[in-house]
Amino acid sequence: MKLGILSLVIWLCASPILLSQTNILVTNPAADAVLKGNYNPVSYAASLPVADPLDIADALSARISPDSLKNIITRLSAFGTRNTGSDTLSDHRGVGAARRWIYEQLKSYSASAEDRLLVSYLQFDQNICTVGQHRNIFAVLPGSDTTAHGVIVVEGHMDSRCDTPCDTACLAEGVEDNASGTVLVMELARVMSAYTFPNTIVFLVTIGEEQGLFGANAFAEYCETEKIPVRAVYNNDIVGGILCGKTSSLPSCPGLNNVDSIGVRLFSNGSFNSPHKQLARFAKLEYNEILKPTALVPMDVRIMSPEDRTGRGGDHIPFRQRGYPAIRFCSANEHGDASNGTGYTDRQHTERDILGIDTDGDNVVDSFFVDFNYLTRNALINANAITMAAQALPTPLDFTVKRNGAAFTITVNDQPPPYRVFLRTSASNDFEGIFDLPDSTSGTFPCGATGLIFVSVATVGTDGVESLFSIEKSASPAVGVEEPGFPQPIKLLQNRPNPFDEATWIVFEAETVPAFSKASILIHDLKGQFVAEMPVGAIKPGINELLYQHGYGHSGSYAYSLVIDGRIVDSKQMVFAN
Repeated sequence: MKLGILSLVIWLCASPILLSQTNILVTNPAADAVLKGNYNPVSYAASLPVADPLDIADALSARISPDSLKNIITRLSAFGTRNTGSDTLSDHRGVGAARRWIYEQLKSYSASAEDRLLVSYLQFDQNICTVGQHRNIFAVLPGSDTTAHGVIVVEGHMDSRCDTPCDTACLAEGVEDNASGTVLVMELARVMSAYTFPNTIVFLVTIGEEQGLFGANAFAEYCETEKIPVRAVYNNDIVGGILCGKTSSLPSCPGLNNVDSIGVRLFSNGSFNSPHKQLARFAKLEYNEILKPTALVPMDVRIMSPEDRTGRGGDHIPFRQRGYPAIRFCSANEHGDASNGTGYTDRQHTERDILGIDTDGDNVVDSFFVDFNYLTRNALINANAITMAAQALPTPLDFTVKRNGAAFTITVNDQPPPYRVFLRTSASNDFEGIFDLPDSTSGTFPCGATGLIFVSVATVGTDGVESLFSIEKSASPAVGVEEPGFPQPIKLLQNRPNPFDEATWIVFEAETVPAFSKASILIHDLKGQFVAEMPVGAIKPGINELLYQHGYGHSGSYAYSLVIDGRIVDSKQMVFAN
């Protein structure tokens, strides 16, 4: 998705009436009741329930089908365009025909699963591309445990576009962007509706993403207004292609026709103490521990520093803005940056984003721009993460972390053991230590003697599956064990990740907040040449973070300094490695 000129006008400068969805309506009352927790789980119980999460993970690996994904995506491409403002009356072309077909497909999946999927539209009024009313499509799989009522959302946007957001004449098949995400959601609805999960799962297909994330915003607004307990949101947008275009949005891919069929990027907001980064870490850990050891083609799940590509956005953002943990899955390689300027030859946001090409002249596409085996692997990562998140295990909220030399002690006050304890340092987006705490509410574990650490915790169920991770708590070195060059009262910490690709978090810790007029981070290369200045703004007690987005295609070392009122408080070096 790209916020182009017209999109920015709609998103930033329009009247409040244009910016807000009104008359939001769930057309299926049963789906509405389940989302609010007002239902009897017995009414939706499977006759032969399969509920063990590890058994489900094994079954998902066999049932998610490249052929099924190919069939769905081929049908979606045949609608010609799915632009939000396109034809709603035709039976074969435009957004109306596409959404009715998706709705009926979800109904057929429900019929094959003992009618356990509750299929609905989320209808809302909003002026988008001169059309006043729009509909998301979603299916609800009711959870088996209403005492721990929670909702997991997996989503992808169905709408497509060319260069101009409301160009309904252009044949925008939008196969990579974003039929790939739509079919992933539909395939998970087909497969996962056969199983039983304690939490409710929503398979959501949104509209209006390309004009300003409007469909996702409507569903997020509904969840906020109706107090739907959303525990996790997995957004899938551009998740099927493996070829790099001549251009792509930063953090970019290496260059034209580069192939990456094993990498998938997880974008999320924040860094330290971010529930969104913790959700990304959860998805990665569940894949690495449960699926990757036996995978025929192991995937490289990459936790990215920024919330999305530079200057871009996706449907996870409206959920994040309302406080729901939300991440975006995105292919490692993208075919274009949607700039559509002179000489733009890539496929993204053009009529060239199609199914593929006919190489032998028989009028049948035989070379596809979406790799269905790669898309299957991405679907499986999603399905596995959803399965584990939907176990409704309580996440510890009340715990303490104390540092003592090269060790730390964690004490959990609100949930019984067993636990898993997760350790990060300031150098990485990933966990660097994972410890088991099986039979006590307190435990001591090793860490480095210097540098800041970040600790989180999860409860563990009887099947060995952990809960969603807690927020992180930080711990500084013990008194008298400080890193060199840390003047008080503010400590400039090592950036993370380091080395980094396109973006990194620059971090400092304030024990007290001094009075000041101006604070900034200055970045220079090692020859002393100025690179960038980042205003700090307000300084708060504790951890302060700024996201530095340097760009792709550079390498080398840089120095960064915290400067307050013209005085250098501290300096460090960072390594850019791409």
